Amino acid sequence: MKVEIDKYAGFCFGVINAIEIAEKYSAEENGISCLGQIVHNSQEEKRLNKLGMKTVNYDDLQNMNGQRLLIRAHGEPPETYFVAKKFNIEIIDATCPIVLALQKRIKQKFDKMADSQIVIYGKKGHAEVNGLVGQTKGTAIVISSLDEASLIDLSKQTFVFSQTTSNSLEYENIETFLLNESVRINGHGKKIKVFKTICPSVKNRIPRLKEFCEKLDIIIFVSDKKSSNGKMLYSVCKENNPRSYFISSPNDLKAPWFEDVRSVGISGATSTPLWLMKDVKRQILFINKK
Repeated sequence: MKVEIDKYAGFCFGVINAIEIAEKYSAEENGISCLGQIVHNSQEEKRLNKLGMKTVNYDDLQNMNGQRLLIRAHGEPPETYFVAKKFNIEIIDATCPIVLALQKRIKQKFDKMADSQIVIYGKKGHAEVNGLVGQTKGTAIVISSLDEASLIDLSKQTFVFSQTTSNSLEYENIETFLLNESVRINGHGKKIKVFKTICPSVKNRIPRLKEFCEKLDIIIFVSDKKSSNGKMLYSVCKENNPRSYFISSPNDLKAPWFEDVRSVGISGATSTPLWLMKDVKRQILFINKK
């Protein structure tokens, strides 16, 4: 039986950078604490915790005077930096450069166009989205579906951005809908501007994942259940190969899935470590030998 790991799966460069920083400072005497789950994969977080990295939340900041705090790749709103300064916390900023650039673009539009409205397509409450909304002092409108897009008041000047890990096809559908609605309501589309802000590596993953799924008998998709990117990419797997299975660890594998199977593909979210996918591959080969 052939077992192939998707070469495009796994950590994006922003997550790789954050994890390398966490590993570096975890080994030092003063260590480091990460604000929130460093990546939406509990097994990778546990690995880093064993190395010495602590995971903290916002309530812990008041007790961290003089300590190091890692800002993960998702980024943070300005308020987090103000609080860190207040409590004399040393910030180690691992915000993904693509996310950081997006934060700056949103802030520039918000500062220069006070009478406009900013819309962000993404998952409500997601760490990255919270950081983006924070650039607008909490005034940005967050939408996650076409139905919610239909509620936007398009008589106002509107700027639309997307969470960097969103589904590019769904975002394109929303863009088309909003532009058509603006023409219908205003007679033109001048009052709305939709920016292409999905990370290229995420956008390119969908067509590549489709090809990967179509050439193999079954697909094992490895992701933490909390990963919104994982849920999105798994839906792509399921659409293109009905014999796709979502797992979070090798223990979730079931022997009947591999009966009369000649080829297996293993893929994962941008938050899924390569070592975990390799563990899954070893377990599949072990099951096949039984």
